[in-house]
Parts: sequence; C-alpha cells; structure tokens
Amino acid sequence: MAKKTLRTLIGATLLAAAGLAQGEEPRVVAVTQIVEHPALDAVYQGVRDELAEEGFTEGDNLKLMHESAQGNAAIASQIARKFVGEGPDVIVAIATPSAQTMAAAARNIPVIFSAVTDPVGAKLVKSLEAPGANITGVTDMLPIERHIDLLERLVPNAKAIGTVYNPGEANAVALVELLEERLQARGMTLVKAAATKTSEVLGAARSLVGKADAIYLTTDNTVISAAEAVVSVGERAKIPVFAADTATVSRGAVAALGFDYYDHGRQTGNMVARVLNGANPGDMAVESVDTLNLFVNPAAAERMGITLSDDVLNDAQEIVKSDK
Repeated sequence: MAKKTLRTLIGATLLAAAGLAQGEEPRVVAVTQIVEHPALDAVYQGVRDELAEEGFTEGDNLKLMHESAQGNAAIASQIARKFVGEGPDVIVAIATPSAQTMAAAARNIPVIFSAVTDPVGAKLVKSLEAPGANITGVTDMLPIERHIDLLERLVPNAKAIGTVYNPGEANAVALVELLEERLQARGMTLVKAAATKTSEVLGAARSLVGKADAIYLTTDNTVISAAEAVVSVGERAKIPVFAADTATVSRGAVAALGFDYYDHGRQTGNMVARVLNGANPGDMAVESVDTLNLFVNPAAAERMGITLSDDVLNDAQEIVKSDK
C-alpha cells in the first residue's frame, strides 16, 4: 500500500474514532500569518494539504479560517482577538510575531506555531522537549554553521558579512546574535543594518555598500518581504546576496541552503491533525526539519560579480533560471 494512501486511511480512521461522523459540525482551524511572502505562503499551503490528507476536508468536516497581519503588529493583535472570540478547535500561528501575539491571547485554545526560529527565546514554550501549557509547533531554526560554510565556499575571500534585520522581531534578533557569534569564531565580522519595516529595507541594504563583502539574509519576515530590494543593491554594487530560505533564490539571491517551507507546513499540519484527534499540545515536543537542499542561481551570481563552479552546480538540488 502506498504511503500516502495508508496515511489517508489512518486519518479517516482517527476521525471516526473522534466521533466526527457525517452530519456533525465541522472542526474549525484558524490560521494567522504575520505577512505574506513565498516562504510563509508555502507553510500555509502545506498545512492545508496535510490536513486534507489526514482526512480533514474543507467544506465537509473542516472549516478553515485564514488571515494575514500584513506585517503589522496591531493587525496581528486584532486577528488574535477575533480568532479567540470565534473559539476554533486549533489556532495555527505562522512566524514568531503572530505566535507570540496568539500565545498571549489564546489561553484555553490549542495553538500550533510554524516558522518560529527560537520558541524558547520567544517565550512560547518552556522547553523544546516539554512545551507545557497549550502551545507547541515546528521550529525553523537555521543551520547557521552550514550557511557560513556555504558563504566561505562561494566567496572564499569574504571577511565582512552584511545583513539586514528588524531589531523589533525576536526571531531576527536571535538569528543575528547567533550569526555574529559564529562568524567571530571564524575570524569574520558581521555588519548589521536595521530595518523596522519593509520600506526601510532598501536604505538599510545600501548602507552595507563598501562595508560588506557579501550579504546574508536570515528568515527575518520584514526583510524577506522586500528581498528584491536587497538583491537590487547586490547587483549594482557587485556584492553577492545569499539567503537562508530557498524561495529567495528565485527572487534573485545567489544561493540558499535550506529546507522546503511547504514541507515545513506539512509537518505543522500533521501536528494540527493530532491535536484535532485529541492530543494535548503541551505534551507534544517541538519538532524541526532536518533535510536541507542547496538552491543556486547562476545568472544572479554573474550579475553580482561571482561565478558558481561546476562542483557547486553539481551539488545543487535545484538550479534556478532567472535571466533578466
């Protein structure tokens, strides 16, 4: 029996065991997302598809609500209050700001977070192994050491690495602190440029010109929403731009070593299904994604003044074509 068919049958069996017979009220899942960009949109789609495969079908036994905060903390709070008032069976919070806002508002509703880099540091859970309370989820903590390995491999003479980040986003701050620590251990420096909103990303990126040998973008939602602005600076100044998420490579970054955020969403959806079937979030360990894929964009590399070697191209899981 195929794996997907087996999982579908298991999901259907669990639904029956939970008493979700035809004719009963559908289960309600509310999804809040801090901002719309390809990586987080892929998470949402993965959640939807996994729930369907687990036997929860929209329009049948599942009602799915979804709202984006458009990068605005005040809107995120409004969404949180609205969803808590609706009283869904499970709330899914995509990205750290939405997860923090929802965790503060939803005391008695199960919350599953996704695309959260440091759940402990963001004070969402007591520990990764035993979250406690009503919240757990899937972390996207970056393999910083391996990302620095990639930077050294593709730009071997780089000594100063630039990054743009939002100092008001806990996810971004945690990653920048870790990145700076690991770069210093290798005799390299981090040049930081702050952007508290997407409209400031271009100016922050321009401030790195003449100071950075390469630019590395973390999964900071503010910055990734305006990644093209950083890419444009990299092209004009011949500074290679690298990313932590693979979706940014098709938007003009040279390369990224990361996981598929759609798969991240599928993993999140599986946790949601388990809660719908009776599991307690506080007893479910926070999960992570281990499989990494190398995405490269040779045309972008040329525009930024470097050439990707044949061995790098051979190692890539995907070679992105984006000629201008």
